[in-house]
Amino acid sequence: MHALWTPIPSEFDDYIARPKANDYRSLHTAVIGPEGRTVEVQIRTFEMHAQAELGVAAHWKYKEGGKGAEKSFDRKITWMRQLLEQAQDAANPDDLAGALDAELIEDRVYALSPKGEVMDLPAGATPLDFAYHVHTMVGHRCKGAKVNGRIVPLTYRLRSGDRVEILTGKEADPRRDWLLPANSFLASSRSREKVRTWFHKLDRARNVQAGRELLERELKRLGLQQADLMVAAKRFHADSVDDLHIQVALGDTGPSQVSRALLEAEKEKNQPAPATPPLPRPTARRDGIGKSDFTVQGVGNLLVQLARCCRPVSGEPIAGYLTRTRGVTVHRSDCAALARLSAAHPERVLPVEWGRAGSGYEVDVMVRAMDRRWLLKDITNLIAQEDAYVLNINSDNLRDSGRVQLRLRLKVNDYGQLSTLLGKMDALPGVDEARRMG
Repeated sequence: MHALWTPIPSEFDDYIARPKANDYRSLHTAVIGPEGRTVEVQIRTFEMHAQAELGVAAHWKYKEGGKGAEKSFDRKITWMRQLLEQAQDAANPDDLAGALDAELIEDRVYALSPKGEVMDLPAGATPLDFAYHVHTMVGHRCKGAKVNGRIVPLTYRLRSGDRVEILTGKEADPRRDWLLPANSFLASSRSREKVRTWFHKLDRARNVQAGRELLERELKRLGLQQADLMVAAKRFHADSVDDLHIQVALGDTGPSQVSRALLEAEKEKNQPAPATPPLPRPTARRDGIGKSDFTVQGVGNLLVQLARCCRPVSGEPIAGYLTRTRGVTVHRSDCAALARLSAAHPERVLPVEWGRAGSGYEVDVMVRAMDRRWLLKDITNLIAQEDAYVLNINSDNLRDSGRVQLRLRLKVNDYGQLSTLLGKMDALPGVDEARRMG
């Protein structure tokens, strides 16, 4: 090397004659190469290179080369190197520690690449997990997948023995909804950390905008567009609403967590101070659904019923309105009809609390989607999987748009089930929007 190009004497190191403390051995030099550029050169044997890459155990592995334990040893070394790479990229070391604990105790799935290579994945892994296991950029560029020669959704659960082929695009374009647990795109904490790291590296303005869009979509679904987001920001230790949007964009806080916090805060704000012992709870009948109790301050055994205009669901902030002929009607606290009534007769508005959970709550949902085959089947199957019930369905074709609008009346157990259901509906192929009506 020194005969071909001009050496730089100060850059020459002989770690063979004087090995490092960890027994690292190699010759290092630097020369002024073609076009006057500095080129660093390292010279070592195959055995020295193995030790430089894999550490002191490499000497034993090199000497034992060809024996049966070699592949198993290689897999363990590869796994440890992946953990070290993940540690370098991780945005939060605590998250990485938790992820490592989870991966050490969970069951495994063994899937095959098109070339027959075995990929060791956590139970419940998806084709997207497989892509990130192959390489981070393969995951970022993933657009679809084939399992055993058949195209499957990215949420498909792999089984041992599946042969997986990843379909990629030209550009890295991971999606933020991959981070939402309810969407079931990723089972591996390692994969989620890679996606989270990608978005951590984006500039602040893009993260704020992306988080705002995710959160607005969730709040619109549940009719919470007018909620004070600063209340939720404080609950999740964010200094501002923008910081809350960034948490949502990075997957640190889910949109459903924010909406639930807003509902809980509204409920606490509307809850009256306990000045008198609780009065008897009148029973409310819900359009044939069954019975559920409310506590109505200052009211005896009057009929209590749910308002048809907003159809509140268990856990939401509510208020009662004392009618002239139908007893107390229970509305959502943000109901427009209640606002009009309370403006005219504020003395008729009564504080109401949810009591014992009933057998279900009726809620109206609107779904706008591409008019495709099996759309209705996909939606009803999803509702059944979530243990909800369809009471009524109406559909309208949107003229000359190739789209359809479905109006469904569902029976759900509580707000949490409704939020999960709307999120999964929105993720179905061809669905533009799924939200609560009223």
